[in-house]
Amino acid sequence: MLPIDTEALLALTIRAGALTLKWWRQAPEVIAKADASPVTAADLAAHHMILAGLNELTPDIPVLSEEDAEIPLANRQGWQRFWLVDPLDGTKEFIDGTEEFTVNIALIEQGQVSFGVVAVPARDAIYWGGQTLGAWRRIGNGQASPIRCRKAAERLTVVASRRHTSPEQEALLSRLKSVQDIELVNIGSSLKFCLLAEGNADLYPRFAPTSQWDTAAAQAILEGAGGQVLGLTGERFNYPQRESWLNPHFVAAGQLSPELLAALQLGGQ
Repeated sequence: MLPIDTEALLALTIRAGALTLKWWRQAPEVIAKADASPVTAADLAAHHMILAGLNELTPDIPVLSEEDAEIPLANRQGWQRFWLVDPLDGTKEFIDGTEEFTVNIALIEQGQVSFGVVAVPARDAIYWGGQTLGAWRRIGNGQASPIRCRKAAERLTVVASRRHTSPEQEALLSRLKSVQDIELVNIGSSLKFCLLAEGNADLYPRFAPTSQWDTAAAQAILEGAGGQVLGLTGERFNYPQRESWLNPHFVAAGQLSPELLAALQLGGQ
């Protein structure tokens, strides 16, 4: 059972996303963080709104946001449940004026993601779901629609970052091409997972850096839609407390055939 009213959480996510649009395509000032990643006033405004909202809605659950992540491991190790937030995922896309940025809020329990919400402010869209809960999408004021991963067809659609690739990813794509035709689609932010969840793509391999707040909410939605996110040894992707927030590499997938899963060469598959 969720510790929060779903509609209240969706409304908070939508409000935070709408707030970011104040700076969208307005040439916002960009500040470089310690890791050289960019941050804007939109990131910070959404962060403060979400933090205040979650503290009001669930005062007993700690919040970890990308914009306030300097919480010592010693303080976090006792967290059995916490909110993991990226107030503006895809800041580089936001700065460039594309629509490919999102607001991500995930609930982490015992090191696993149990529920997630992803808003797409520039498209007035929102996705939510969890592994045992199903997954939904709503556009504007329309009705919520359940979403489901598709079964991979003759042509496999693979989504990838606009900005990151690697030799490992190219090797994986080469293995897949030996089994099936591939169409490659480039897109930013957690929208890559959402494409899989709504049945518009089949696979998202990631062999470049991500942080926990980049992936958790969208993983929950993909799993609710019948997909999976796996580490490179074949286990379900998880979110343990550790010093670094960087994720290991992973593969996100819809409903792949046993032959395609084998071609990924993940341990335990």
